[in-house]
Amino acid sequence: MNRIRPILITGVATVVLAVQGLASMGGGSKPEPPPSQPSTPQPNAPPSATSGARQEAEGIYSIAYEEVAKAKKDLADGKAKNAVKKFRRALDRGERATALDSTYHEAWNLVGYCARKLGNYDKAFAAYEKCLSLKPDYAPAREYLGEAWLEKNDPAKAREQLARLEQDGAGEDAKTLRDAIQAYEAAHPAAAPAAADSAASDSSAGGNR
Repeated sequence: MNRIRPILITGVATVVLAVQGLASMGGGSKPEPPPSQPSTPQPNAPPSATSGARQEAEGIYSIAYEEVAKAKKDLADGKAKNAVKKFRRALDRGERATALDSTYHEAWNLVGYCARKLGNYDKAFAAYEKCLSLKPDYAPAREYLGEAWLEKNDPAKAREQLARLEQDGAGEDAKTLRDAIQAYEAAHPAAAPAAADSAASDSSAGGNR
């Protein structure tokens, strides 16, 4: 990855669509907060994690995290257009952080989160997958990935992420995604899994044998 460019939303119509999408998106509070002190590299960590690049990336991530918090507040206050601008700035900084240190999984998660909020799902999915390739048990990214699949109307893939969260014992994140899936299924009854109906049918058939 030689160069990463931030998302640019151009044109009044496109901005309006992005604003409407942001207003309707839910789920997930925000990416993980930055470390209070520079991360301590692991003994076998890649060179980028043991150099000044990581510290610089963490400083950029910290600013991006603050932008995300401000964007969330703007959404809560009904200022969706301002939120779009802040998510763009956070995305730009998140991408700068990952360019400095490609092993920075929290920064990849932030990139995915901001891209998703801006409606760029290709970038969001790629960032979440990169994050999880670095740290497969990173629950926030897996929960966000599940929500992204719901937003793309693919609850089956969201359930796959929920199953992994439950397997990893990520109670709080699993509950968040489970609630989101249940809300989705309530709004889209046809999307509910057929397992319960199948079990009921098998039970009924067994009683008639």
